[in-house]
Amino acid sequence: MIIQKNTDTKWWKNFIIDGYVQTLEETNNQQSDHHWWQHAVIYQIYVSSFKDTTSNGMGDLDGIIAKMDYIASLGVDAIWLSPFFESPLEDMGYDITDMREVDPTFGEIEDFKRLLAIAHGFGIKVLVDGVWNHTSDQHPWFVESRKNRDNPKADWYVWADAKEDGSPPNNWLSAFMGESAWQWDEIRQQYYFYNFLPSQPELNWHNRDVIAEILRQAEFWLNLGIDGFRLDAVNFYLHDKHLRDNPMRPDNGIFPDGVDPDNPMVDHMFQYNFCRPENLEVINPIRELCEHYGDAVTLGEVTLCEDSIVLSGKYVTGDNRLHLVYNSALLVDEPISATLMRHILTKVQTHFPDGGQCWMVGNHDYGRLRSRWTGVNAEGQPYPDEFYHAFAALLICLPGALCLYQGDELGLEEAKIPKDIPKDKIEDPFGQALYPMVPGRDGSRTPMPWSENAPHAGFTDGDEPWLPIPKKHLQQAVDRQNADPKSLLNTWRRLLHWRKRQPALVRGNFNLLETEEPLLVFIRQWEFQHLLCVFNLSHNPSKYDLSIHGEYVAETDLGFEFELEEDTLKLQSYGIFFANLCL
Repeated sequence: MIIQKNTDTKWWKNFIIDGYVQTLEETNNQQSDHHWWQHAVIYQIYVSSFKDTTSNGMGDLDGIIAKMDYIASLGVDAIWLSPFFESPLEDMGYDITDMREVDPTFGEIEDFKRLLAIAHGFGIKVLVDGVWNHTSDQHPWFVESRKNRDNPKADWYVWADAKEDGSPPNNWLSAFMGESAWQWDEIRQQYYFYNFLPSQPELNWHNRDVIAEILRQAEFWLNLGIDGFRLDAVNFYLHDKHLRDNPMRPDNGIFPDGVDPDNPMVDHMFQYNFCRPENLEVINPIRELCEHYGDAVTLGEVTLCEDSIVLSGKYVTGDNRLHLVYNSALLVDEPISATLMRHILTKVQTHFPDGGQCWMVGNHDYGRLRSRWTGVNAEGQPYPDEFYHAFAALLICLPGALCLYQGDELGLEEAKIPKDIPKDKIEDPFGQALYPMVPGRDGSRTPMPWSENAPHAGFTDGDEPWLPIPKKHLQQAVDRQNADPKSLLNTWRRLLHWRKRQPALVRGNFNLLETEEPLLVFIRQWEFQHLLCVFNLSHNPSKYDLSIHGEYVAETDLGFEFELEEDTLKLQSYGIFFANLCL
């Protein structure tokens, strides 16, 4: 029997099952012990590329304030800001010289305080980037450390003597440079260790004074009222004290997930220079500090590792580690299918017994969601636009939190970096170092297109933005999609605001059902709501028998089309169906 959709559209009506009316107020009361971050949608803002208000071609904090109404319109719970701290900007702010100061390129501390107050006024949490694995080589700590071998900060970084032949201490490779991760320093007459750029020396997390100082830096921002940290490269904090060589990777065609196989670093197993098991204990004080500030969250990046799902799960298991992590679970190079998604979801559920998974498909390091699957699907067909609407719906229904990267809500494709481009036109140091083998990250960092017909798409009034805006992005500009109710932007808005009203999605359990290709089916459940979620992850039409679920109320307000013939559900290419089960 099909229960007809409730037609009362008053804001407080959520759903009606067997005469039970649940209001938004009652839902909030039920969730009083729920942590906001457990199923939060976090919007990542790459400050340099969001909005420029100073006409210098670079985004800034005031630009975020100017677009806060847009952010609020999305229905996200929080924003994560890429680094805006004092920096020579050799790695776009991930090379910091003062963790407490705002770089003049982005504004000043009073601008950040205003941003924080305005975001909180919209009910939006604010996370800042905790870049605590390394500093700039221009940081005062490193300047002092390199002076000699017995100054107060001599052991704040990772120093080692050369081998007898003058070569580096071991075979560790940089993730960015494709060469030795050791840099010779003429002043101190030793090598220092860096995992990314030579201008980013690694802090020595084996030194308790370093940890204490990092916590003081974190406390500064927590005292300002931020809602937590995204922890950059959190699995890189500790290195092997004995500086043992990494073993060579077996020639078996198996590579770490989420890592470009053309990167020379994959020649070695990720064993001694990072991903150390003792790293799991050194992060405990970070969680403890944040617990003193109410519900401040720690979101860790655990991506460069042999198996990111397995390792990242360890970072959130137990009440003394991180609250959330994102990993490479969805950074796959094969077509999306129901079988693949079931495998990923089952693996995540296995390795995240306490929750804590934060889904991520694209960001400033890993490309764009739209460009993750640009080839053909499992049927050999190009992915249609419907796929990206369907995948948005799938992402907002998965158990855990979600990071949405700016511009992915518009469906922006990653800008193509021509292989014959002069190296000095590449801004990304990673792209410069491994050019032309690895395309680098400029393509996913291009500025937001706000207005189709404005100069530089409304991003800047200056002469040129810091990265060129692809012409194709103009057709996906915010103002153009605002006016189209069927645009991907408005699909994301509908989904995210709808999500907030579903207790099963903001708190519920997850039950993956056994189905055959191409259907992915699961139930999210909390209290009185049992939300059935059906996804056709195929170019071809499919059918699903709803009679096994008994009575239900179909969701018809999200713009997804489906057909019902008695209890047979018919879904077209990448079709979606939601229903509240009457149990």
